[in-house]
Amino acid sequence: MRRLKLLDLVILFFGIGISVYSFISLSPAGEASGMVVTGDQGVWVYPAKTGGEALLVSVQGPLGDTVLEINDGKARVISSPCLNQTCIAAGTIHRRGAFIACLPNRVMVSVEGGEDEDLDASSW
Repeated sequence: MRRLKLLDLVILFFGIGISVYSFISLSPAGEASGMVVTGDQGVWVYPAKTGGEALLVSVQGPLGDTVLEINDGKARVISSPCLNQTCIAAGTIHRRGAFIACLPNRVMVSVEGGEDEDLDASSW
């Protein structure tokens, strides 16, 4: 078995450093500042931080009312008239860019805010 030389260690630590830096810089930063709720009748923006009290939002869609809960920077669908209930099974969202959509009822909630909102993705 060959021993590692100084240059091998420098290259190894450089690669690890680049990997850690990339992971930190590409992960979503900052806290949510608002929850954007979209329905057939319009678009509403609610504050993400509710001061410890849960905010219940009822959005009317073609099938009936979809009820959302916004609490402490997190949002979730707690009831919906759709058949498959995928929006309820999606759970809680809290990271910038995350969303829950109830497609049959045409209701969507997404998280906005935080830092570094200029660039979402890039391609070559």
